[in-house]
Amino acid sequence: MEYRTNSPEETEELGRKLGACLAPGSVVAFTGDLGAGKTAFTRGLARGLDIPDRVTSPTFTIVNEYEGGRLPLFHFDMYRLGSSEELFDIGWEDYLARGGVCAVEWSENVADALEADAIRVDIRRGETENQRLITLEHAPALPED
Repeated sequence: MEYRTNSPEETEELGRKLGACLAPGSVVAFTGDLGAGKTAFTRGLARGLDIPDRVTSPTFTIVNEYEGGRLPLFHFDMYRLGSSEELFDIGWEDYLARGGVCAVEWSENVADALEADAIRVDIRRGETENQRLITLEHAPALPED
């Protein structure tokens, strides 16, 4: 499915709709340029999971953990990783086993470690400064609300 959003708030809202549909063990693999809106989408995912915490980019920590919602959210930033081997070194399999949602920014850096059925979210800049073209693959049907 392809979506067009025209503000960071609309991008977050699309993320919220997806987050509300996710099951334990879901992996959401993001691709998109720096500043495209991956973290904004993840903020929405957290809202859809009823997580009350403020979501920030895990660029320097590699992973941020959020609990207290319907499911835990593990927000990864793979920008600084050189290979999927490093992903396993930080405990990727343990995160998968915890039954939460793994949101992986810069997933192309660890593509060989991700399952083929991971939900793919590609975010690209549109025609205007705030417009984003968002493609979802392997995602559940989103509510219209």
